[in-house]
Amino acid sequence: MVDDQGRLRDLSKHVTDFAGAALLPASIDRLRSLDPAGLPEVTGSPRIGPCVGAIGKIIGVGLNYRDHAAESGMPIPKEPPLFLKPSSAIVGPNDDVEIPLGSEKTDWEVELGVVIGNPGKYLRIEQALDHVAGYCIVNDVSERAYQLERGGQWDKGKGCDTFAPIGPWLVTPDEVPDPQELDLWLEVDGHPFQHGNTRTMIFNVAYLITYISHFMSLRPGDVISTGTPPGVGLGQKPPKYLTAGQTMRLGITGLGLQQQRTVRATPA
Repeated sequence: MVDDQGRLRDLSKHVTDFAGAALLPASIDRLRSLDPAGLPEVTGSPRIGPCVGAIGKIIGVGLNYRDHAAESGMPIPKEPPLFLKPSSAIVGPNDDVEIPLGSEKTDWEVELGVVIGNPGKYLRIEQALDHVAGYCIVNDVSERAYQLERGGQWDKGKGCDTFAPIGPWLVTPDEVPDPQELDLWLEVDGHPFQHGNTRTMIFNVAYLITYISHFMSLRPGDVISTGTPPGVGLGQKPPKYLTAGQTMRLGITGLGLQQQRTVRATPA
């Protein structure tokens, strides 16, 4: 837990992980009732892991900002394009991001992540936000050649190891009064590339939750990565892509910051 002074507090006596039942409203309410001053302070500079544990699935949404669709040379979608990122792609918000062997087109994408609390399927739009446990930052790292030039689905370019940094914080809905009024930004080596606001989404958060729930059940700890604003490497003139030794910094209003160093992948 982060207290009102920005200090980390230890919750290990109250919850084993932010996963499964711990993301249900009753559990979140119980944690919210704790006095942070009565919790042990976390000292030093520990590694911050993903803000959600035991993630069942990451559902990605493609082309959800008009300007991003335009810079990608793709039409505005009539329905949300969906893809899945595997759990093996998940890392912490400040962990290294691997450039896959042979990759020449690894790209960045700052996105609002929506974490499911209450499970559900076939949801109505007016009840959709009741199923949100919280919000977080997702860097939907993508390899464009694998995604767009190798045939088949986008998943090949979305699922490489380390391609889903998540966190640092799971911010509960009471601290995000309007998920459609959040600034997003990303820079590489100090150069600003992406800046946008969730108000310009084509399909808003409530719609996405409802829409996805008609194709698959949503369970506690599932993460919806809601799409990225313009400014990705693919859209630069000429395109720019990541190489080993670079640093990405990204953030969303009220949700914290991520920072990743890019490294070359090595065979296991």
